[in-house]
Amino acid sequence: MRLALLITVTMVAFAANSLLNRAAVEAGLIDPLGYALIRVASGAAMLWLLLALRRTAMPRRIPWVGALSLATYMLGFSLAYLTLGAGLGALILFGVIQVTMFAVAALRGAALGPQRLAGAALAFAGLASLLWPGGGFSVDLTGAALMTAAGIGWAFYTLDGRGAANPLAATASNFLWCLPLMVLATLAALPSWPAPGGALLAVIGGAVTSGLGYALWYAVLPKIETTTAAVVQLSVPVIAVAAGALLLGEALTWKLVIAGAVVVGGIALAVTAPAAPAGRSQTRG
Repeated sequence: MRLALLITVTMVAFAANSLLNRAAVEAGLIDPLGYALIRVASGAAMLWLLLALRRTAMPRRIPWVGALSLATYMLGFSLAYLTLGAGLGALILFGVIQVTMFAVAALRGAALGPQRLAGAALAFAGLASLLWPGGGFSVDLTGAALMTAAGIGWAFYTLDGRGAANPLAATASNFLWCLPLMVLATLAALPSWPAPGGALLAVIGGAVTSGLGYALWYAVLPKIETTTAAVVQLSVPVIAVAAGALLLGEALTWKLVIAGAVVVGGIALAVTAPAAPAGRSQTRG
């Protein structure tokens, strides 16, 4: 029960990132790269402060995988939404995350099992029915490629977190080493000066829902299967859309309710699947 609660809190934090980003960027309070830079910087500051209060040393090893994958996610996510709609972008992002993590788990020899695969397929189908736009539409290939890169980045960031001995220190190190990459990318694009409200939302998104949320995610990851971690993240777009209806006045339709129920049902089916056989469970990523 405690693990389920921690996973729920983490998914809510991930969904809150979407709401904060939407409120800041779509209102014109800050440009996407400026938001991403302040988000990473404030996350690094918050995590460094927590380490200092706990008198915990930062890892000496440079976290190349964590820092690069985090930067790839942050940059790809921010830039992709310049040309992609929110629904289609989220579908690409979380679809790529799920496919990447399932593929890595399979390559590492994880026993996926029919129930877990069925649950993942059901959850993804529910998400697709919720987010896939109706009627004729065209997909910007550059935006789709950037969001695909963001999904792969987040998948590897998640996979890298499974081996973290100290989740808080590992997350702090990832943010710290990611920051120079974000500075270079942002300065190259010459972003506009943010409004105070946009900067404040970016700080909240970085210090709380990203910095603390990602540290909590790293603490949870060693306790769950790689494939379970992939599937539960499909709940994030559903939470974000529902929260948008409650907090931002967006329309709440029967399509949302039904699709959300399908996603939750698929997640429940996947996470209650029998454990992998003892001979193969040790290779689960």
